[in-house]
Amino acid sequence: MTRRLVIVGNGMAAVRLVEQLVALDTDWDVTVLGDEPHPPYNRILLSAVLEGTHRVDAITLRSAQWYADAGVTLRTGARVLDVDTERSEVMLVDGERIGYDRLVLATGSIPTLPPIRGLIQLDGSLHPDVHAFRSLADCLRLDAAVRDQNPQRAVVVGGGLLGLQVARALSIRGVATEIVEGADHLLSRQVDVAAGEVLTRDLKRLGTEVYTGARAIKLTPDGLRLDNGYTLATDLIVLTAGGRPSTALARRAGLEVRRGVVVDEHLASVTDPRIHALGDCAQFGDETTGFVGPAWDQAGVLARHLAGVSSTWPGARNVARLRATGLEVAVLGNPEQAEGEVVSVSNPIKGTHRKLVVRDGRLVAATLIGDLSRVGLITQLYDRGTRLGRTEPGDLLLPERRHAPAELPDDVEVCACAGVTAGAIRSCSGLDEVRSRTRATTGCGGCAPTVRQLLGVDSAVPVAAGT
Repeated sequence: MTRRLVIVGNGMAAVRLVEQLVALDTDWDVTVLGDEPHPPYNRILLSAVLEGTHRVDAITLRSAQWYADAGVTLRTGARVLDVDTERSEVMLVDGERIGYDRLVLATGSIPTLPPIRGLIQLDGSLHPDVHAFRSLADCLRLDAAVRDQNPQRAVVVGGGLLGLQVARALSIRGVATEIVEGADHLLSRQVDVAAGEVLTRDLKRLGTEVYTGARAIKLTPDGLRLDNGYTLATDLIVLTAGGRPSTALARRAGLEVRRGVVVDEHLASVTDPRIHALGDCAQFGDETTGFVGPAWDQAGVLARHLAGVSSTWPGARNVARLRATGLEVAVLGNPEQAEGEVVSVSNPIKGTHRKLVVRDGRLVAATLIGDLSRVGLITQLYDRGTRLGRTEPGDLLLPERRHAPAELPDDVEVCACAGVTAGAIRSCSGLDEVRSRTRATTGCGGCAPTVRQLLGVDSAVPVAAGT
């Protein structure tokens, strides 16, 4: 008997789950309900669309035809209003009801507006000069504003990964851009003060001013006023600070929700085992993710579980990469909270900072800024829990002669997001097969140049085109 699986959400986690289920050839009748009108796309590369280095169609993850060929029902523009757990149905905003035997919530996260007076107009809409940056619609609206209004100055509120990406994209488009960050340094959730100072220096070198330890408090006719008394003249304001798991649907369904939907080792709700959650909206123990790597890992675990294969979620493997022209950043684990011995080297003049946290001889966290020549090896050691030699942590911080891709051993990891090695890339016949079989280049995009060179593909060919 065919079983009905309904997936609410059509983001990167949901796409990965469907891909895994199709690969496992399960007997689930799968329906995907996405509230956006587009096929699924790579949110990480939205800044590349704004920057102008990727077309919109080049960040599509899977086309509508792919779903049809796989026997999966894809419904775009389908917003779910409620979940009726007693009748095992989801209800859409138009009143349609769809039954399920298992339900997956992959609703992602939603932006939260910072407490800045003047952002919201009397009719409840955002001020026309203010832009959120979370969805493809947000990206296209901001792109149109840059193209049509010819703004001279912009302020990005938020100095996290997304804020830095957007700031670099606007700068590359010729807009003088400033970043406002309330914490005392950039990327405060991922890196320490020394690393934040290196990033600030790099951004200033690239033409972007940074204001840390300052909060925007009011939008006025003269610009954006900060709590330190300064007012920044600006034509555009982009909000990238603040976001939270999207859990309203789960709450209304009566599921246990703390920060996210609380799940067990099978990613099932602790309230209702027929309902699962993954990606940004899921909480396992005290942990929510927020990065594509853990979301994809969760999708693999859940797909195997739904296929009847023993599989459990051990917790997140966080590997974050900053995708921004002129900035190189990788963060493994949680370097600021991980316990262990710290080995670090910082060169603000050169714009590099490398930090490893080692516990019981094993690498438990790392920060790499400005020089990612050893990111593949360091990621492997982190993933595998390899015991390091006495001098090895220090050796790993030394600059490495960059190998040409042709010289890379097959077991060297090329794509940290999907855990893909050079050998796996070489075994593919082209970019399409790389994307469809390994998913390399469809995450942060940082591996794209190496993948191109391993395949001998012209650098002008888009690397994240839909398949």
